[in-house]
Amino acid sequence: MSEAVGGIHISSGDLLRDHQARGTELGSMARSYMQQGLLVPDNVIIGMIEDRIGAPDATSGYVLDGFPRTLEQARALEEALSKQSQGIDKVVNIQVSDPELINRLGGRLICRQCQQPYHEVNSPPAKDGVCDACGGELYQREDDTSEAVLRRIQVYAEQTAPLIDFYKEKGNLVEVDGEGTIEGVREYLLTLVG
Repeated sequence: MSEAVGGIHISSGDLLRDHQARGTELGSMARSYMQQGLLVPDNVIIGMIEDRIGAPDATSGYVLDGFPRTLEQARALEEALSKQSQGIDKVVNIQVSDPELINRLGGRLICRQCQQPYHEVNSPPAKDGVCDACGGELYQREDDTSEAVLRRIQVYAEQTAPLIDFYKEKGNLVEVDGEGTIEGVREYLLTLVG
């Protein structure tokens, strides 16, 4: 998606996992929250995002994935962007029902080596437990266990859902039915943001 709109992809989850893999203090702080399916404290993730959007490769634009997740994060993002004379073009809310989320996240597998994603039902590897791309071991992330997924859905309802009204009031919210095919949802998104 980011390539199609001429920018880079910035995933808050990837930033957090990168910090964990490098053993940074931020990564250690984040790990215990993520394992429980809880949101990482705002001050941790806001600092990471501000640093990332200030990097030279972000000057031509970017797509934020998984951020903001709370009203405090949204306000902090607006403040950071206004300091750089920037703003938010569009906020995409991809709507997926709880049962479908449980199905999608609960069956997700990731390659330990190349991070290639798979799904036990929708996109299985040719050989169980082995990545088709590099032969690496597949695993289920701690935040994709059924218990963590249920907790993530609850946290979303409590802390993230209020962002829908926040961005509706600002006039830049776009809502998308995310239960179609990957290709169909992608094409629709491209028409909205392109």
